[in-house]
Amino acid sequence: MQPIKVMVVDDSVVVRKIVTDVLSGDPMIEVVGTAPNGRLAVTKLEQLKPDLVTMDIEMPDMNGIEAVRAIRSGAHSRVHSRVPIIMFSTLTERGASATLDALSAGANDYVTKPANVGSVGQSMESVRQQLIPKIKALTGRPMTSGPAAAAPVAARPPAPRTRAPKEPAVLVIGSSTGGPDALTKVLPLLPAGLPVPVLLVQHMPPVFTRQFAQRLDRLCALEVVEAVDGTPLKPGTVHVAPGDHHLVVSSSGGVRRTALNQAAPENFCRPAVDVLFRSAVAAYDGAVLGVVLTGMGSDGKIGAGQIREAGGTVVAQDQATSVVWGMPGAVTQAGFADEVLPLDRVADAITRLLPNPRPPAGFPRATSGAGIGGVR
Repeated sequence: MQPIKVMVVDDSVVVRKIVTDVLSGDPMIEVVGTAPNGRLAVTKLEQLKPDLVTMDIEMPDMNGIEAVRAIRSGAHSRVHSRVPIIMFSTLTERGASATLDALSAGANDYVTKPANVGSVGQSMESVRQQLIPKIKALTGRPMTSGPAAAAPVAARPPAPRTRAPKEPAVLVIGSSTGGPDALTKVLPLLPAGLPVPVLLVQHMPPVFTRQFAQRLDRLCALEVVEAVDGTPLKPGTVHVAPGDHHLVVSSSGGVRRTALNQAAPENFCRPAVDVLFRSAVAAYDGAVLGVVLTGMGSDGKIGAGQIREAGGTVVAQDQATSVVWGMPGAVTQAGFADEVLPLDRVADAITRLLPNPRPPAGFPRATSGAGIGGVR
C-alpha cells in the first residue's frame, strides 16, 4: 500500500517541525512538502499532489480559511480541489469561530493545537493521538486501534421485527467527522412544529459546541441550544451536548430532563453517542428515533442496537454521502439500521417517521440555506 502523502501548512517553523516529525514517524504516512502560508500551499498542490493537507488557520498573506476556499474553488488545481483538509485550531472562542468558518468553507475536519503542555514530547504525543487517526480515516486507510478503528463486518439487512415499531417520542442524533456540515443540511429542513424534543451528540471540544449550537440556531426553524443540566425536554428544541460532557435523559416524576455528567469516555469519546442513545431508550421505554450521521469510529453502534431492540427506529447515513462511513457504517454492518439513506433524504425520513408536526408556537422563525458560517 502506498503511503499517504501529506502537505503540512503552518506559518510556525516549530509547528511545521512537530507535525512533520510526528507524521514521518508513521510508516503509512509521508510528508511530501510544507508551506508557511495558504497562498504557497495552493500553488504547491499541483506539484506535490498530496492525498491530504493539514492547514493552520492564522497565517500571513493568505490564511487557512481563504486557502480552503481557494482549493475548493478548483481555480488552481481542479484535480485536487477535493483533497481532504484538516484544520489546526486553537481551543479558544476565536479559534472555534474560525474553525467553524473553515468547515463551512469546505474543510473536512480539525484538530486542536496542544495548549499548556510542558514539553515538545507532550506536544508531539497530543498531535499524534489527534491527527493520525483522522488522516487515515479521511483517506480510507485502515486503523488497527484507537478511535478510528472498526473491524470490517459484512453489511446485513436489519433484523426482522416481531412487532410494529413504537411511535417515537424523542429524536436522538449522533455524528462526528463531517457532522457539522451534515447537520446544517438536515436540521434546517425540520419543521418548527416538530412534535418531539431532539438531543444531539456531535464530537467536539468545549467552546466549539456552544458556538456550533448558536450557528445552528440561526439556521433552523427549531430552537437549538447547548445543553445545560436539568432542562425539561419539550418538542421543537434541539439540545447539543457540550464538549467534554456526556448528555443523557433523566426521568423523574413523569418529567424528562437533560442531565450532564463527566463519567469516563466511551468509544474514546466524551460526549459519546452510545451514552445518549442508551439513556433515551431507558427514559422513553424504547420510543426513540435514532439517527447516525457521518463520523469515524463506531460510537453509536451499541446504542443503535439498544434502540432497535427496545422497539425504536434507526436511520443511518449511506456511505456515498458520508465524509467517513465509520459510525453509520458500523450501525449498518451490524444490522441495526432500519433505513440507510443519502444525506439529502434524512430530513424527510425524520419527518415521515415522527408523529404529525404540531403547529409552532408563535410566529415561525425564518431560516437560511447558508452553511454553518451563515447568518439569518
